[in-house]
This record gives sequence, C-alpha cells and structure tokens, in this order.
Amino acid sequence: MSRQSTAPPRAWAHRVAGLIAGRRTKWAVLALWIVLLVALGPLMGRLGDVEENDAASWLPEGAESTQVVELEEQFRTDETALAVVIYERAGGITAEDRAKAASDAAALQNLPGAQKVQGPIPSEDGKALQTLVPLTDEDFVKAVDEARDLVQRGPPGLSAHVTGPAGGAADQIKVFDTIDGFLLMAAGSVVIVLLLIIYRSPMLWFVPVLSALFALGLAQAFVYLLAKYGDLTVNGQSAGILTVLVFGVATDYALLLVARYREELHRHEDRHEAMAYALHRAAPAIIASAATVAAGLLCLTLAEMNSTAGMGPVAAAGILTALAAMTTLLPALLVICGRWLFWPLIPRYDAKYLRPEAYDAEHGIWSRVAAFVSRRPRALWAATMLGLVVLSLGLGSLKADGLTEAGMFTGRPDSVKGMEAVARHYPAGSGSPAVVIGSASASDEIAAAVRGTPGVAEVGPPATADGLVKYEATLKDPADSAAARTTVDRLRDAVHDVPSADAKVGGTTATNLDVERASERDNLVIIPIVLGVVFLILVALLRALVAPLLMMGTVVLSFLASLGACALIFEHGFGFEGADPGFPLLAFIFLVALGVDYNIFLMHRVREESQVLGTRRGIQRGLTVTGGVITSAGLVLAATFASMVTLPLVFMVEMGFAVAFGVLLDTFVVRSLLLPALSHDLGSRIWAPGRLAKEEPASDQPKVLDPVG
Repeated sequence: MSRQSTAPPRAWAHRVAGLIAGRRTKWAVLALWIVLLVALGPLMGRLGDVEENDAASWLPEGAESTQVVELEEQFRTDETALAVVIYERAGGITAEDRAKAASDAAALQNLPGAQKVQGPIPSEDGKALQTLVPLTDEDFVKAVDEARDLVQRGPPGLSAHVTGPAGGAADQIKVFDTIDGFLLMAAGSVVIVLLLIIYRSPMLWFVPVLSALFALGLAQAFVYLLAKYGDLTVNGQSAGILTVLVFGVATDYALLLVARYREELHRHEDRHEAMAYALHRAAPAIIASAATVAAGLLCLTLAEMNSTAGMGPVAAAGILTALAAMTTLLPALLVICGRWLFWPLIPRYDAKYLRPEAYDAEHGIWSRVAAFVSRRPRALWAATMLGLVVLSLGLGSLKADGLTEAGMFTGRPDSVKGMEAVARHYPAGSGSPAVVIGSASASDEIAAAVRGTPGVAEVGPPATADGLVKYEATLKDPADSAAARTTVDRLRDAVHDVPSADAKVGGTTATNLDVERASERDNLVIIPIVLGVVFLILVALLRALVAPLLMMGTVVLSFLASLGACALIFEHGFGFEGADPGFPLLAFIFLVALGVDYNIFLMHRVREESQVLGTRRGIQRGLTVTGGVITSAGLVLAATFASMVTLPLVFMVEMGFAVAFGVLLDTFVVRSLLLPALSHDLGSRIWAPGRLAKEEPASDQPKVLDPVG
C-alpha cells in the first residue's frame, strides 16, 4: 500500500524507477546482468594483457623522444632494453672477481632474448666491473630475474646488481603485475568492514559488494576492448586506480540509495513501491554525481601525455559501470531479498514517517550539527575558509618536477641499488645514454655537436641504417637528474643547429624531460576545461547559478588545501623527494570531481527540502538527513583510496593519500560546515536566478511529503 490512497500522476522518471524495482521486471534486470557477466566474463581478467608500462609509450606522438624511439626501430630487428650488470667490491676488484664476471658474461649471452653482451668493463678506480646485456623487450623481465640469480652468487664481499633501463622496468612491471589483485583484496576488505559497521547488519553488506564486483568486472571488460581495438593506452597505474575507484564510488552510490530506500520502507508497506520512490528521489543526485566525475575524467583525453589521456576513459568506464550497477542491479537485488536483509534493524512501515520532521530524532548528531551551523553561519564559514587558506600555503613546498628512479619506489629494489653503484664508479649516465639520430650525410657534424656539448662524458661509435646515423652519448650526470635534463636541452639545441641534419635527441633523460613538459601543458589546459564542464552540470542539476558557484569555489579551495597539506606530509612525513609531473592534474580531477559529489548529494536534498520548508530550514533538514550517509560514503571512499598507501610505488602512495585526505576534508569540513554555512548566510539567494530564489513557502508549518515530488 502507498502512504496515501490517491496519488498524483507519476513522472516518467518514477515510472522508470518502478520498472527497475517492479515485481516481475526486477527478475529481468537480474537476468540482463547475468547475461552480461556470461558474455564478457572471459575478458574481465585479461586487462593485464594489454597494459603498456614502458615510459615512451605514455608520451604523445609529437614528443621528440617518442620520435627517436620510432626511428630506432630502423637500427635493429628486435626491440631491446639494456640491462646493466654491476659488480662492486669496496676494497678493489680481485682476480677471482674478474673471473666470476667473465664467466657470468658468457652465461648471460644465453639468457632468453639476450643480444651481444659487452664486458666486463673495469672502472677507473678499480672497484667495479660493468657488463652490458641488451635484451629483447618481450623476454627482458624473465631474463632480468635469471640474470640476478646468476650474478648474485659470487665470492664473499662482492656485490652484484642488475640495473639499467631493463632492470628498472622489470622492477616496475613486477609491482604492476601484483597491483590489481592486491588492491582488489584490500579495497574489498575495507568496504566489507565499513559496511558491516555502517549497516550493523551481517547480511546487507553483501548486496552492494556483489554489485560493485559486477561493475568492476564490466569496467575491466570494456577497458580491455578499448585497449585491444580502440588504441587506448592502459598502464598499471590506471588499472590499479580503476579497481579502487569502482569500489569506492559504487559503494558511495549504494550508501546513498540504501539510505533513501530505508526511509521509504518506513513510508510504504510494499517494498517494490518503496524502492521506486527511493530510486526516483536518489537517482538524480547519483546520476549528476556520475556525470560530473565521468565528464571531468573524459576531459583528460585532451592531454598530450598518453598515460594521462588514457586514464580518462579507463576511469570514466569505471564510473559509468558503477552508476549502471547501482541504479539497476542493486535495486533489483534489494527488492528480491526483501526487508529481512536489514536484520536486525528491519525498517517497518509507520505512518508517522509521512512527516519529514520524524527523521530528526533519528539523526540526532547531525540535527545538532545543522543547528550549530544555523546559529552563527558567517563566523563559521569565515573560520573554516581561513583554515583551508592556511593549509593551502603548503603548496609552496610541492615539488612536482618528476621523480628519480630511486625516488619512484618506497623501498630500494635491486635496480636502484645497482644504479647507485654505477654512479659511484662510472659516468653517472652510464647505461642510460642520450640517443641522437639524424641524417647520415651530416654524421661528422652531428658527432662534433654532441662531443662539444657540456655535460656529455663520451660518445659511442656511429651506427647507420636507411640513410640515418645514430650516436649514443653518455652523460656526466645521473640520467634521472635535473642536471642531465639540462644537458639534454643543450644537446638538442646543438644538434638542431646542424644544417640539413634533422637530428633528434631521445633516451631515458629526454623521455623524462618530455613527460615533465607535456604534464605542465596539460595542467594549464585541462584544469580550466574541467571546471567549466563541472559547473555546467551543476547548473543543469540545481537550475541556479549561485549555488553551483559556491559548490565549485569551496571544492577548489578544499583541493588547494589538500594539496598544500599533502606537500608538507610527503616531504616531512613520508620523506619523499617530490611528486610525478602528472600528480597535480590527476589529484585535481579526482579531488574536485569526487568532492563535488558530496556537495551534489547535500545540495540536491537541500533543494528538495527547500521547496517544502524554505531555503534556510531546507538547509538544516538536508544536512540533518544526509549527514550520516554522506559521512559514511566519504569514509568508505577515503579508506578505499588509502589502501593504495601500502603499495611500493611513490606515485600510487601519493595519489592514494592525497585523495583520501582530500575526501575526508570535503566530507567533514566543506560539506558539513563551510558550504551549509555559506548557503545559510545567503538564504534563498543561492537559487538565483531560478524560481526558487523568489518563491518561499507560504507557511513554515510541517507538511505531509508529496509521494512523487
């Protein structure tokens, strides 16, 4: 039975909600999801097959270092990565050490994919030996593992490491290979524990988690198809963030819908009708939230960085599948299971809940918070805004100009130890040379320009192919240092000035330099576009201009405060050397889009209540009834992203911590205090220039809720 015997004609949105939760159609919804699972199931675990984790593949086609990678293909039949084996003895290399290295060099030649081995090459100080082993790309991870097993069995006192581009890439890939499974387990465990605490039911948590798993599997299948057939760049970072994002966002949507469903179960005897009303009322905020996040993420496709551009569709696919699962599969499963799913706190029908004030007693804490906000709103928003501004001052210490190879890991893997040993005994850029390719007709001039460039330690012999000449230049400074990047700039200027040479400079250092510059461009271009897109969505949702401006302004201030606080914590708490160049943009996308989420959840309910109670009372009621569920959603999302802090990659740790910190700041400060206080101070003007800004309810008397609304 409905809460009223007669009801006005249902809106189309309500009819759609009724179909999803209908007595018969709920089974059709479940069947559709099962068909999708069966059809796409074989693709769900294959995302790792299409991941590209080499640095050059993340760059745009126009980058000079990428062009060099493409030109290098003409000089070899196989794609190769250089492994550098470094032997070191503090007291000086012995005859036994040299024999060991020579024996290893012969054995290394038999590694899978090994090309011509060079060395062992003694250092000038007599304390190290170095062997260079080019490896074909398809075999180098396995080959690096075998090389380490071989070379590290030596005489006592002799240390041996495998580093170079192949060693470093192998260490990264092994981390990426374990990220998806680890994050799925970590995020799933966090969500289950928090849902048990939030719902206080031993069974209810299972339905949202099952729906989130369906959403994640569907997202992985779609991303796999896009990467396989649509030229989408997917890497370990984007695949890992996809797992966390889907679990966090899907659970947020589930919390919002289940909370509204619980309300409606008090107002309706028929659970199907209760879900129809709940979905009708909650869906606009959920859809707007998903649209905001997905649209912001898709703006990343405008990035020059392929890795950043690829992150947009990957994460947007996760958002949209989470939306689909939580607005179709979850409602169907909830009504199939029935009220008993909420045991032991089963919501029963009671006519008293037809009056909105009936819920105030059930939200005691948030009712008191709302009353506190309404007493002195101006002082409250001024104090919270000042606090956020103070936190944002930490931005001055953010170093987002790239990480060295050692700085990429939270620990010290073998490749990092080897790189440090190479730097102690050989030119610091040894093993990661700058690669110069130009016209063979200008070979001598190119060589002279390279040798005459300050910062170049030595130049290798030329290699020619198809009218091109290639030189490898060893730099005096470590390949991942700022000094090496400066040398590459000088080197590019020098060879670009050689007439008719059409010379280009690539290699590891040049790639890092191009990453940094592409990221700077992306920050300047994409951030304003995202702000504009999100603002337009908020205007469409709230049919106002002032409220969206308040929402955007408070979230941007929260982002700046979060980034400022994180910059200080990264440097003085975690001891990190800096951040990846792409970190500020990705942090902005996630924090602004996800932060606006909670403002949407709040202000959509405030608008709904304001139409009945007036704006200021609507703000109090909206904050009262959404406070608990939005706080729970923020805690879940923050906890899922915080699971990334346990990974051994600095970028993932920083991204996980920044999003978790920012989400908590949005949840407890911006959405709970700052935005409500600003809105309360302005009153009905927040809806300007819409109709609601001019039309306040004629009476402040409590009213019976409209069944359709």
